[in-house]
Amino acid sequence: MGDTTPQPDGTWHVPLRRTPRQARSRARLARVLEAAERVLVSEGVQALTTTRVAAEANVSIGSLYQYLPDRDAIVDALAAGYFARLEDAMDGLVRAAAAERWEDPVGVLIDAYAAIYRTEHGFRALWFGSGLTAQARAADREHKRRMADGVRRVLLAVGLVGDDEALGRACHAAVLAADALAQDAFRRDPEGDPGLLDEAKVMLRGYLTAVVARRAGPGSAS
Repeated sequence: MGDTTPQPDGTWHVPLRRTPRQARSRARLARVLEAAERVLVSEGVQALTTTRVAAEANVSIGSLYQYLPDRDAIVDALAAGYFARLEDAMDGLVRAAAAERWEDPVGVLIDAYAAIYRTEHGFRALWFGSGLTAQARAADREHKRRMADGVRRVLLAVGLVGDDEALGRACHAAVLAADALAQDAFRRDPEGDPGLLDEAKVMLRGYLTAVVARRAGPGSAS
């Protein structure tokens, strides 16, 4: 089984057939993943064959096989990279929430991730594609749990609510709803349908307000 340790450049976070140790090998793998993303964006998930990606990256099939032996491995590596970048962004937003004391956490979070989705063309291609592997789908479920934990940390940072298991469950529900709405917004419009994104904000503000009120008790929530 390959190494699952994230590398300093953050380009892969899934088991690889072989872990690159030298800077030259790491750079080659990064180039392969960049090429795979170009193929994904221009031609779709089904085009992510080892032959096609190796040609795009200008590396030999043998070099590619050392790390990514088939299309599933390529899809899994790309998905893991996207998830890691989104989670890193959430960590940054948690820090910002603590420092800036946002009045509208829902609006800030949705606007921030809409901005990321507009530029992450590969993520959108994979997100909407039909070729996700079982491992990528499992990774997506874990990713949503980590994003829900990020939302929980934002709510704690802005002082809206105390922490417990029920808060984690509510944040997970909010992330699932936001993800479904965001998918449809970006299917309708590559820039994200603004009307639907606004409706997502209204819905999630109402839901999280209800969560806070429920936890605070009758008459104690504004």
